Parts: sequence; C-alpha cells; structure tokens
Amino acid sequence: MFMIIDTQILVEDIKSSISGILGKDITTVSGFSSRQLVGIADQTALIASGISSGEITVATRDFFLNQLEELAHNFVNTLVGLIVAAIEKLWNAIVSILWKAISKATGIVLPVAKFQ
Repeated sequence: MFMIIDTQILVEDIKSSISGILGKDITTVSGFSSRQLVGIADQTALIASGISSGEITVATRDFFLNQLEELAHNFVNTLVGLIVAAIEKLWNAIVSILWKAISKATGIVLPVAKFQ
C-alpha cells in the first residue's frame, strides 16, 4: 500500500514540534541564565568594591578574579549543555515525525533513530 506524503502537513508538523520544544527550552535557558548572570554581576560588584576599599588586596586579588573567571566558565559550560540537550530534543522530534510519515506512507515500521 502506497500513500503520498503531504509535505505541507509534514513541514507544519515539524514546525509545530520545534516551536513547542524551543519554547520550553528557551524558558529554561532564559530562567537559568538570568539567575546566574545576576549572581555573577553581584559577585563582580563585590570584588570591585573589595578592591576599591582595600578589603581585597593585591595579594588576594588574583584569587577572587580567578574565582570570577571560574563562575563565568561554569556558566557558559552549563549553557552549552542546555543548548546541546535542546538540539538533541529537536533532532529526535524531527526524525520521529519523518519516520512516522514514512511508516504511514509505506506501511513499514522504521526502527527508532538515535541522536549521534
């Protein structure tokens, strides 16, 4: 049994799936990044204040600056992880929709594809 795939519907299904995933993941990334950026900004202000007041000395300044660099580095690494997870969700959703369309059109059940 052969069925024709309506590519317009297929495109709309993919768009809808992508929008749903991105909407949820953007909210997650945005909430996380906002909280983290406020913390990093507050820490930056505290370090600047400490340096200006002399509470952070030349001898201890590098320690605090290195800690701030580490905060920024960890922030970026976490964002990368969240973005990679979102990309994997997108890929899985798109391939799932494509496989379902092919299975429906051909009557053949395709194996589940895995993100590489």
